[in-house]
Amino acid sequence: MGQRIRVAESGLTRIVGLLGERELQPGDGLLIVPSQGVHTLGMRFPIDIAVLDNDWRIIAIRRDMRPFRMTRVFWKAAAVLELPSGMLESTSTLVGDSIEFARLGTAAQAAEK
Repeated sequence: MGQRIRVAESGLTRIVGLLGERELQPGDGLLIVPSQGVHTLGMRFPIDIAVLDNDWRIIAIRRDMRPFRMTRVFWKAAAVLELPSGMLESTSTLVGDSIEFARLGTAAQAAEK
């Protein structure tokens, strides 16, 4: 689903999110922790949204969320994963699926470049 998922976990990075970016490349994404909902106000491109609980299980999805939209609040959510539009459909991702994350070390990240 994604090979380069950035994590927004500070107050500032969660507020800024993807604002100012022109697009998300295939394999890119943003995991916002904690989050119970997101908006695309001021964004320039649509995104897919996967709302995750504490076990990284998907409790809601929103495909092709256009700019200047908002999700509702998901009270049981722990995080929201923002992906390029079309990624959830192309990977057949559904509510109830679990997502696994692995943190790359700096040596692994340098080797990718």
